[in-house]
Amino acid sequence: MTRKVLLRLGAAIVAMNSAAHAGEAEDLAALKAELASLRSDYDAKIEALEQRLRAAEAKADTVETIAAAPVPEAAPARAPVGRNAYNPAISVVLNGTYAASEKDPAAAVVPGFPLDGEAGLQSRGFSLGESEVAIDANIDHRVYGNLIFALTDEGEVEVEEAYIQTTSLPGGFTLKGGRFFSGIGYLNENHAHNWDFIDAPLPYRAFLANQLGDAGLQLRWIAPTDFYLEAGAEVLRGEGFPAGGSANKGAGSYAGFVQTGGDIGDSSSWLAKVSYLRAKSDARDINGDIFSGRDTLGILSLVYKWAPNGNPTVHNLIFNGEYFFGNERGEFNLTPVNIDRSGFYAQAVYQFRPHWRTGVRYARLMSDPAPAGVISTALDDFGRSPDAISALLEFDTSEFSRFRLMYTYDNSDTSSNNQFLARYTVIFGPHGAHRF
Repeated sequence: MTRKVLLRLGAAIVAMNSAAHAGEAEDLAALKAELASLRSDYDAKIEALEQRLRAAEAKADTVETIAAAPVPEAAPARAPVGRNAYNPAISVVLNGTYAASEKDPAAAVVPGFPLDGEAGLQSRGFSLGESEVAIDANIDHRVYGNLIFALTDEGEVEVEEAYIQTTSLPGGFTLKGGRFFSGIGYLNENHAHNWDFIDAPLPYRAFLANQLGDAGLQLRWIAPTDFYLEAGAEVLRGEGFPAGGSANKGAGSYAGFVQTGGDIGDSSSWLAKVSYLRAKSDARDINGDIFSGRDTLGILSLVYKWAPNGNPTVHNLIFNGEYFFGNERGEFNLTPVNIDRSGFYAQAVYQFRPHWRTGVRYARLMSDPAPAGVISTALDDFGRSPDAISALLEFDTSEFSRFRLMYTYDNSDTSSNNQFLARYTVIFGPHGAHRF
């Protein structure tokens, strides 16, 4: 009897479990069917919305394209493309300047250092300064393009930079080709409106004619390290001072640099850089003085920045200094020369309250005595070590507008000179960030 009861009880439990599983299976199937139905409905709705969106975009692009540039009847049909998809960013930098000088700036010289191009002092009175128009854009997902026009005091337009640059090379590499400012030194690659002081330090005037810009190729590499480490190499045409004449069949200058930096606690950061330039000249002509030969130049750069807890809005300090050492060897007006020259500058700029900054800069040059055949020429330093000291006061209305006053006691010429500069700098339009 007991055995029969147990058998019946087990059969009942099995039947109940089977029924339960059957019910669960039915519920699961129902849920799957409902989910499939919902997915189908949503897919249909999304597809309909996407079709409406594509139709609206095509209609808008067609209207814009036809309005801007009607296609001739004979032109082959093509998919309409909106012009805005290709519009570059355009920005303008205005640098209005006023200069007062005790001595005539047009006659300024630096004994022992031939000055080329724009290395002279700012002309007296009002001028346009270093105003520029910049046009840049990502050409596609691999290439970026940049074109910058400089507006001169004479109302002329010059190409300051015009290059393309890769954006997706592997291994931390970046390649740039065209006309650009060399990456040597700390200030050279920055545009003049981004300098802390209005003009270039004395060594930049003497060794690089303010800034070295030339046509060529530049390769940069950022190392895959825990700390910042970047290296770069350039081959340039050889037109930018101190080179001249596009020697070596249009590859007259070579440059390289290595830089590293990091943070010191929460409030400080630093950058150190070593740069080297080798430039060859083929009959370089500066005010009738002809030089053929080569220049080598090394630059040591150090930058330190401080802001409380990394916040520079109220107080911050920027210190930077660079030491230049170079050699010029060749023929100067057919006289053999082999001259070592050096120089340095150090500057500090302190923001003592929001919108207000003040700074001081000192610069000095040294040169070997001129050989007998070039005495009383531009290579003769007349036993002097040119130097200059400058003071700065700046008021910024915003990050796009600043007003600066600068006084310089310039002892770089055969006699001293007092110079006063005033400049406003305003930027409008999308303008890229500057380097450290």
